Amino acid sequence: MPSKPDRKRCPICDKPPSDEHAPFCSRGCKDRDLLKWLGEGYRIPGPPVPPGGVDSEEGEG
Repeated sequence: MPSKPDRKRCPICDKPPSDEHAPFCSRGCKDRDLLKWLGEGYRIPGPPVPPGGVDSEEGEG
């Protein structure tokens, strides 16, 4: 008989998640994850940026 899979764990510290902060175990881990996104700690692959950077029309003119 196959074993029942364990409940998911907090992606930051691997503790059991709380219902209030799921999928995290606490407000601290939830905030740490948000800060990592805001600080560009996580990156989503995309097309390469040209050597001159991203052109912006804002502020020109």
